[in-house]
Amino acid sequence: MQVMEMETASREPQGTREELVAGWRTVLPACVAVVPLGLALGVLVVHSGLAWWWAPILGAIVFAGTMEFLLVGLLAAAAPLAQIAVSTLLVNFRHVFYAISFPLHRVNGAGWKAYSTFALTDEAYALTVTPESAGWSRARIIGIQAFFHVAWVACVAAGAGLGSLIPPQVVGLEFAVTALFVVLGLEAYKVRRSLPVPALALGCALVAALISRENMLLIGMGMFVAAIVGSYVLAVRRSRDD
Repeated sequence: MQVMEMETASREPQGTREELVAGWRTVLPACVAVVPLGLALGVLVVHSGLAWWWAPILGAIVFAGTMEFLLVGLLAAAAPLAQIAVSTLLVNFRHVFYAISFPLHRVNGAGWKAYSTFALTDEAYALTVTPESAGWSRARIIGIQAFFHVAWVACVAAGAGLGSLIPPQVVGLEFAVTALFVVLGLEAYKVRRSLPVPALALGCALVAALISRENMLLIGMGMFVAAIVGSYVLAVRRSRDD
């Protein structure tokens, strides 16, 4: 009996390590893709007049990509807490919809669930909702999120350290996030091969840009969500009529 228990105990960590390694391999391209973005955020923190140590703090605690760039400006301008809260709600409201299909049910343990909810980024969502991820374990899902979290904090801290060496005339680093989402969108299309949904999203973005470039994200997301809900309601009615 003791021999069997020892063998079982020796197999479990090995399986966990294998899942963590698999998670690292899965998230590695996303980690590489956000290197310029993380460096850009670190540089922005220093050039905004904030202390360099604000960069790793924002990367570790806020961990919200686009919101971190916006938050740097709000902190530098000493914006009221209410304005920061409303801005965060509008920018990150999409995460409410992520939670519908994110495999949180496979993350056992209250503590792990809490961290997985906190670390639910766009990249983690895109990597864990594919058909191939249906059987992934908690270790792999948490590994993907944790590795990406560590990589992001490291990149932001490095950017803050290099901020004084990079002249403010250097522009274009913020385009890394756009390039990253383009790649993730292409990969998602290869998996699902659904043309109407990305075409609808592109149409909503273009219309939103024509209406108001400053509020393009909010308007575009609202139009897209309304279109998705409307198409779902129509599909349900058609199925009932048939």
